This record gives sequence, structure tokens and C-alpha cells, in this order.
Amino acid sequence: MFDKRLLRELDKALIVAVFLIAVIGIITIYSATHARGSTPYESYVFRQMNWLLIGGLLLIVMIQISYQRFIDMVYLLYSFNVILLALVLVMGNARLGAQRWFSLGSFAFQPSEFIKLSLILALSSYIGSKKEEMEHAGSLVVPLLLLFIPFILVLMQPDLGTALMLIPITLVMLFVGGVRIKYLLTLTALGLLSLPVFWHFLRDYQKQRLLVFIDPNIDPLGAGYTIIQSKIAIGSGGLFGKGWLSGTQNKLNFLPERHTDFIFSVIGEEWGLFGAMALALLYIFIVKRALNIAFLTNDMYGRLVATGVALLISFQVIINIGMTIGLMPVVGIPLPLVSYGGSSMLSTFIAVGLLLSVGMRRSKF
Repeated sequence: MFDKRLLRELDKALIVAVFLIAVIGIITIYSATHARGSTPYESYVFRQMNWLLIGGLLLIVMIQISYQRFIDMVYLLYSFNVILLALVLVMGNARLGAQRWFSLGSFAFQPSEFIKLSLILALSSYIGSKKEEMEHAGSLVVPLLLLFIPFILVLMQPDLGTALMLIPITLVMLFVGGVRIKYLLTLTALGLLSLPVFWHFLRDYQKQRLLVFIDPNIDPLGAGYTIIQSKIAIGSGGLFGKGWLSGTQNKLNFLPERHTDFIFSVIGEEWGLFGAMALALLYIFIVKRALNIAFLTNDMYGRLVATGVALLISFQVIINIGMTIGLMPVVGIPLPLVSYGGSSMLSTFIAVGLLLSVGMRRSKF
């Protein structure tokens, strides 16, 4: 039975910020796609509104369930998600050279969006249960195994951005869990030393993306085209932007993937620096609230879950905005709650639901 007294601890400001960002996303998706000629019920906006509604329902369900329930069954959830990652390599649908999706009617389900949460929960469960032993090097074996399996499977899709994002999340959660900094620095050094070897396992288009990150002009009509157009769009927005539905790079189809990975470019062009900063401040507010929940939580499991969610949201925002302005290579990470996509939307709402659940019960355990 749900204890209604827990509602007093519900972070309503966090919920408002989450839904406000989602509404900004829907408005921007409309601007990026409304001229494509689809009927209202087939439009990206209509589908995204459906995912927002389902996400809101999931949020209601999540806050009524203690995060400890998910911790208790996490290895089942993690194993199921890993199986899906393996199956998508065999049975999934391929798009643009990547095999990441299962088609369920009109919905393309992407297991890699949910493995981020599964990994956070699995790490929280293990580290929380071994908190007295995490100072020893042997305690790293299981967390690194939990990381390695989905990392390889996601990399095989290939989805370089998601695979790489799992690494810093794991390292920071290990740090919060009490692992000695010298072990983490050793792991980081080994990872950096392995980069030349890792390079040879990348596909040609991934190598090209990394090269155009250094100089987009080496292939201005190919791999460098999108980032060049993105920077033009954001730069042309100036301080106040060109206005909603008035972005020329957007409307004249110069900007590819503008409703998904490069949706921040549309925001920069149409709403300018102030609009982009307002969105960034909303994300900062959410991450700050998540970290506050982590710091105020007495239970190590809850602290790790809240920390993991804060990392998940912040890394996605930093990487997505960074790649649209040319500060990071293009790796295909969506902007949480803004980019079009049901898997991304639902996984983010589940993550926020877990965060709220921890915040409501932070003094109970």
C-alpha cells in the first residue's frame, strides 16, 4: 500500500522542470518537421506527445514503487536487457548502417536506451552490498564485468556514443561507492593507452566522424556537412533567434537529423543564445536536484541510483550540445526529453521516476 505521507517529500519543482523541457521538445519537433506533409496522426509531434503521455503515466507508477524493489530484482532486469541487446544484433532492424532497433508496430524500440538504467541499477546493487569491501582492487571485477558485457554488445550495433557513455558513469559510481582513486586513475590510464588499438576496431564512418571533429572542412560535403550546418544554424540565431518556425537552415533542409540528434541546432537558430541558455539552465536545475537527493540520502543504494541518474542526464546533455557546436565528435546521443524518440523519452521518465522515488524515501532506510 502506498504511503500518502511520502507525497510531502515529492520534488514537484523537478517534475515541472522535466515536463517543461518535454514541451519545449514538442514545440521544436513541430518546427523541425511540420513541413514534411504527414497527416496529424502520423506526425512526429503526435507520436512524441503519445510518448510524453506514456512517460507521465510511468512516472506516476514509479513514484509509488520503492526503488529498493528494483534493486532487489535488478540482475533479472539487467540480464533481460542484455539478452535484448544480443537479439537486436540478430533480429533487429537496420537503419543508416546500424542495427539497434526492434520494430513494434509504429514504435521502434531501442534496447541500448534502457541498458544505461539497467547498468546504473546493477552497479548500485553490487556496490551498495559490498560497500565495506570496495577499497580492495578485487571488488572491481564484478562492476567491470557488468560494464564490459553491454559495452561490447552496444559497440557491435554499432552505437559508439552510448557505449562510451557507459564508461564514465561506471567510474564515477565506483568513486561514490568508495573505490580508491588510484584504482580509478589506473583504469583511466589503461583506457587511454588502449585508444590506438581501439581505433582499428572502429568502422570507417566512425573514424571519419572523429577526423572531421578535428577539422570539419576535410570533408565538408560528407561527414563534416552536418556539423558545419549545425554551427551555421546556431551562430545565425544570434542573441534572440530568428523566431519560432523562422529558422532558414531548418526550413530550407540544410540541417540533417534536426528533429533527433541535432534538435539543439534548431533551438539555437530559432530562439538564439538566450533560448539555448534557458534550456541549459533547466537541465542544470534537474541535475542539481538529483545531486541534492544523492547527498541527502542515508541509504547507499539510493545515493548510487540518484548519482547514476544525475550522471546519465548530464552526460547526455553535455555530449549532445557539445557535438552540435563542434566541441565533441558526432556520436548520435539524443538530447533528453527534447530529441524525437520513444525509447529515449520513456527511459528518461523511468530514470526521473527512480530519482523521485529515492528522494521521497531518502530518510526511510
